[in-house]
Amino acid sequence: MENIKRFGFGCMRLPVDENDNINIAETEKMIDYALKNGVNYFDTAYVYHAGKSETVIGEILKKYPRESFMIADKYPGHQICDSYNPEETFNEQLERCKVDYFDYYLLHNINENSIKVYTDEKWGILEYFKEQKRLGKIRHLGFSCHCSTELLKEFLDYCDGAMEFCQIQLNYLDWTLQDGKAKYELLTERNIPVYIMEPLRGGKLATLSEESLNKLKAVRDNATAVEWAFRFLLNLPNVKMILSGMSEFSQIEENIAIFKENIPLNENENKLLLEVAETLKNSVPCTACGYCLKDCPMQLNIPFFISIYNELKIQKAVSVRMRLDGLPQEKQPSACISCGMCTQNCPQKINVPEELNNLNEILGTMPTWAQICEERNKKMKESKK
Repeated sequence: MENIKRFGFGCMRLPVDENDNINIAETEKMIDYALKNGVNYFDTAYVYHAGKSETVIGEILKKYPRESFMIADKYPGHQICDSYNPEETFNEQLERCKVDYFDYYLLHNINENSIKVYTDEKWGILEYFKEQKRLGKIRHLGFSCHCSTELLKEFLDYCDGAMEFCQIQLNYLDWTLQDGKAKYELLTERNIPVYIMEPLRGGKLATLSEESLNKLKAVRDNATAVEWAFRFLLNLPNVKMILSGMSEFSQIEENIAIFKENIPLNENENKLLLEVAETLKNSVPCTACGYCLKDCPMQLNIPFFISIYNELKIQKAVSVRMRLDGLPQEKQPSACISCGMCTQNCPQKINVPEELNNLNEILGTMPTWAQICEERNKKMKESKK
């Protein structure tokens, strides 16, 4: 039963009805099953389900003894506006969740855009939540992030030991695609426990192609794609919590069974899984050597743009788009003037202007982070009426 304590119930994708409202009866059934089988960590956030996730989770869990479960909640500094005063928001969250303290509390979504908010003395976010921990209203203070390894290091330095854990997106695809290996190693070196979100990458790793699945079945015939994904993470000793956002009862049954069985990957299986990950990428072969930067007249961060493009080719994720939105307009990929100097200097002979144009086309189909925040704030206000 040891590994069942490493499995957390993510509350961002709760079951919903035809009107997109949380199906409370089904959610309660899933939570009851989770607690009965040793799962006691529930991860929610201020913005999940337009603010209803906290309320529903709080209502369901209040029938259980407080010491029998742990709640993790998050401060929405990544989409801050004047209504997200730290004190008012934090007290509202306690009230919604019907608790006097949070077992775990996170600064939500540190990234290249939100870092300016979290480090702005105007808001005093870090100091406020350090004080709430001192007062006992937070047992463990940490943060979640969708950012580069370099920014992760900068934020850890800024916090100066105040962060007790870090939640990152990690799975066998993002081990290389999002530089997950380097982030994991950095956190491990800093003695900071790693908590995992998106172990199945929003479900993408739960439904592999027949070709990919056959490669895995040739080694372990009865293992599902979901099982392979979880077993990869269970092999990492500094991974202390793995969250799964489940929207169907069958999913929690399957996940709990996997964690209870606890079959580790051997060295050959791990190597095979990472080989399968490479086949899922279909990426531009940029090695981030930096040669393209030397003569760029616009001084654009081309390797960063290519890494963003490679991620968006796989999945149009909001968390990827918002990393670009923190850049000024003159440093956006749209600022490329197609001079071709980058291509001349590229050892891989990548047609950089063409790939950046492809990136711009994808970005044109996605809302900006500011637009997303505006829509979320609108829904939050409507839900409070």
